[in-house]
Amino acid sequence: MQYFPPALENLVEHFAKLPGIGLKSAQRLAFHVLSLPQEEAEAFAQAIIQAKQAIHCCHVCQNLTEGDGPCYICRSPKRDSTLICVVADPKDVVAMERSREYQGLYHVLHGVISPMNHVGPDDLHIKSLVERVAAGGIREVIMATDPDTEGEATAMYLSRLLRPFGVKVTRLAYGIPVGSHLEYADDATLMRALEGRQEM
Repeated sequence: MQYFPPALENLVEHFAKLPGIGLKSAQRLAFHVLSLPQEEAEAFAQAIIQAKQAIHCCHVCQNLTEGDGPCYICRSPKRDSTLICVVADPKDVVAMERSREYQGLYHVLHGVISPMNHVGPDDLHIKSLVERVAAGGIREVIMATDPDTEGEATAMYLSRLLRPFGVKVTRLAYGIPVGSHLEYADDATLMRALEGRQEM
């Protein structure tokens, strides 16, 4: 039984395809879009079209950018060009940049190795990372993939791949979050915290 006009059903279906959006949320978003003034709805639609047309991957680090040439991070003279932080997704670059601590360059894989999801090394931007390291001038590669099974497997695979180039490969330290209690930490987190301990 169809509750909405076909055009509204179509809009709901498209919103429901977005990650983390269920049917109820999709309906709320669709009704919100319909309640917008015509010019705002057109501006919203145009923003999506412009983003799809203008945004592409940086040919150096594979992060999202627009325009010709490398992204703003790759072309910045203030960044340490001997340091590469490997992340799974462009949103991870945003997370790292928010800390304002990291001043090196990035390499975005656009995923992690996941045999269950039929994602292998050839499906990721690994070849371009190896080419960057092989070209020389890199002293350290930091693996900043998630600490889950797939992220760990991807980091291990890359570290073995980069070992012959004599570059230092490190992994982000994981441990007890600030403000939490030891009694609530699981075994794997405690093990990571012990391994990543630093001198005071």
